[in-house]
Amino acid sequence: MTRKKESDTPASAAERDKSMEKEQSNSENTSQDVINASEQEKKKSKDSDEVKQISGIEPGKLEYYSKEHLMEKINNLEADFKELKEELKKVKDEAESWKNKYMRLQAEFENAQKRWDKTRKNLRLEYTASVLKSFLPLYDSFKKALSDDKENMKILKGFYDQFMSILKSHKAEPMQLKEDEPFDYSTQEALTSIEKSDIPKNTILEVVQDGWKLDNEVLRYAKVIISKEPKPPEPEPKPKPESKGESEEIEDSAEKAANGKEPNKSKEEDKKPEN
Repeated sequence: MTRKKESDTPASAAERDKSMEKEQSNSENTSQDVINASEQEKKKSKDSDEVKQISGIEPGKLEYYSKEHLMEKINNLEADFKELKEELKKVKDEAESWKNKYMRLQAEFENAQKRWDKTRKNLRLEYTASVLKSFLPLYDSFKKALSDDKENMKILKGFYDQFMSILKSHKAEPMQLKEDEPFDYSTQEALTSIEKSDIPKNTILEVVQDGWKLDNEVLRYAKVIISKEPKPPEPEPKPKPESKGESEEIEDSAEKAANGKEPNKSKEEDKKPEN
């Protein structure tokens, strides 16, 4: 031993120290790598556990299922699928029925709204017509006064024009009728009819009272006199023929008078019974 120690030189000792340091550093690096690798594995396992926890899947081991168990699960899934399918059909049918009910209610609501609008319009028209109709006798008086009173025609014409402008502002206007026009039962009223051979039947002969319209509706029917066909001449009565019994009695009485017998005695003799 003493020889070996004496034989060691300073250079060899330095090399030996370097090699030992190198081995020590390599071992430290290896252990550090092992530590790092284990830490990375732990981190990966931790991350996978966190992902499973987030997704709601608990980490676990694989389980073994037998064929019978798998078939049972498949049958259960098929039964659940069939039940869900029936429920889905039932829900669809119910939704369709509710949809049809909604569409019918919507249509009924729209129809009711249209009817209400029409009724409201008709009521407004009826109220307006009832008010304007009460002023029509005043129109007749104005018209008659304008045709009779020539002195105050200008004054009456001013009132008449003002009155007519008020009526026309409410869409009311008189019907324009002329004589020799055909009779129209939808806007006119026949007071009487006169026989005319030279004029076609149902022709206006005279306008007694003007008719009025309110927004294309009849406010007052026009009163007119119309024509009709004359009746055919009645045939002359024929003379009545004499009855057969009377003529025979006259002939018998004439014959008996010629023979010198009285007709009364012959009758009495005929009435006597035979012995």
